[in-house]
Amino acid sequence: MDLSSFDPVVLITTMMIAATPILFAAIGELVVEKSGVLNLGVEGMMIFGAICGFMISVNTDSPLLGMCAAAIGGAVMALLFGFLTQYLLSNQVATGLALTLFGLGLSALLGQSYAGIKPPSTPKLDLPVLSDLPVVGPILFSHDLLVYFAIALVAAVWATLKYTRVGLILRAVGENHDAAHALGYKVVRIRLLAIMFGGACAGLGGAYLSLVRVPQWTEGMTAGAGWIALAIVVFASWKPWRVLLGAWLFGGVTFLQLYLQAAGLDVPVEYLSMSPYVITIVVLVIMSADKNKAAMNAPASLGKIFHATH
Repeated sequence: MDLSSFDPVVLITTMMIAATPILFAAIGELVVEKSGVLNLGVEGMMIFGAICGFMISVNTDSPLLGMCAAAIGGAVMALLFGFLTQYLLSNQVATGLALTLFGLGLSALLGQSYAGIKPPSTPKLDLPVLSDLPVVGPILFSHDLLVYFAIALVAAVWATLKYTRVGLILRAVGENHDAAHALGYKVVRIRLLAIMFGGACAGLGGAYLSLVRVPQWTEGMTAGAGWIALAIVVFASWKPWRVLLGAWLFGGVTFLQLYLQAAGLDVPVEYLSMSPYVITIVVLVIMSADKNKAAMNAPASLGKIFHATH
């Protein structure tokens, strides 16, 4: 095995790119779960956003319009989940799983004629002096704009939840929807908005995959990224900055397994390919060892049905 070409700078820059789609999906799901809703359809919303963004970007030659279409597609898919769970009071777990299957199937149908097509390139931040700096330049000033937008979104969600009235109301609904309803807050409306926000973020994550990280359309290209995003929310104890850390951790492990494959490590490729998911599971098990602490961090009304007739 040849490790002479290993470059920590490349590791960090690639880690940030690999983490971005999961970061989008995870921060959106965190907001959804903070409102007391468990949406397991993240994978379906991501893959639907990936094909929506790809189709619009290819047909308009505009990555920006593609990203907007992906966010709208993910939000519409999430709205379907919200209608079923908040108005028809269907089971959130079963509905989320059905949403994933629906998204995978619909995206495969829509994407049949887009295989092998190259989308327009997404511009990168290119600051003349800063981008050329050693070490710092490639890590901080050489990414596409969506990498910075994802980090800014984490900061915005953290500040909103911690310092604003909107964040306080959202957390109140997630902790005790009956008390929030008694105070006059529209629980269903608030949850629907949170669900749509989560869907838009998942759609952006999917579009980042199809337009930037792997600029092509491939059926099932999310490859479990939505499930990893769900796991990272738990790993992060429902805290935004820990979501960023978890996404970067997974992104780093993903790059390492690809690098070790290229370096010729004498281990079956299948074991290396599944290593990021195994490590994620191990971290979750460790984080969940203290069940009382894990339960304290989770929103108290998470997954519980709200009856507006109370």
